[in-house]
Amino acid sequence: MAKKYDIARIQKGALTADEAEALFATVDETGHTDEERAARERRHRREKGFGVDVDPLTGDDPSGSNVEKVIAKTAVVFVLVFLVGVVASQVFFGVMRRANTSNLSESVNVRTVASALKGGVEWGNGFTQFPEDYSVIEADENTGRIEVSVTDISSKNALECFAGSQVQATAFAVNSLLNPNIDTVVYHVNVHLDSEGEIEQSQLFGFLKPTGDVTSFMTFVWTKTQSSAGVNFSCTITGLDEKLQDELRDQITTSFTPVQILTGTSN
Repeated sequence: MAKKYDIARIQKGALTADEAEALFATVDETGHTDEERAARERRHRREKGFGVDVDPLTGDDPSGSNVEKVIAKTAVVFVLVFLVGVVASQVFFGVMRRANTSNLSESVNVRTVASALKGGVEWGNGFTQFPEDYSVIEADENTGRIEVSVTDISSKNALECFAGSQVQATAFAVNSLLNPNIDTVVYHVNVHLDSEGEIEQSQLFGFLKPTGDVTSFMTFVWTKTQSSAGVNFSCTITGLDEKLQDELRDQITTSFTPVQILTGTSN
């Protein structure tokens, strides 16, 4: 039998620290210090279908004995669920993007061209995205012509804009020219210029848009010609003023000529 304590002393808070520790050491999950009453309470809980006959302070699973194992299992489960969620979301969005993006090689009109500019087009092993600010000027299989305009707000200089726009224009044009009814694709590229004539780009991950004047940067004109020898795609770049041409030339070229680079000679 459990040791008896003076209830009056307990109610008055007169227990010493040692007595209080000894008292609570005899209390199980039922809240009783009397073993018989505790046993009856546990039987009652089992009969009613609630409560678990496990003493968190004693027995085979003392408090805290399995904390490390539980934490480790929880962490592993969390990581596995997270990885599965990431992979599943990538597959889902990839399928949805392909399902909702128009294939210009099959159909060209204002709606399909706008959809392609919004969702991107297949290029290589992935998708090529376009600037979010765009407009469709013409898209007609009867005239065989597509003309669109985009505004680049992600490039910080002329070289970045030229490189990115070239990839975008090529992906868009080739996808379109594979349509047998399309033979000309015009891809206009605009930028924002500040008061000093420098290209502005968006800030804070795209939340702050540039406010400078929208100015034409360059235009890619892709054409398709067919002959007995096959199909020929050609690209002409127009709209670059002399200042931009000089800037691009300075950023792209080196102190070596192509012949010197190939032969390994230098001045």
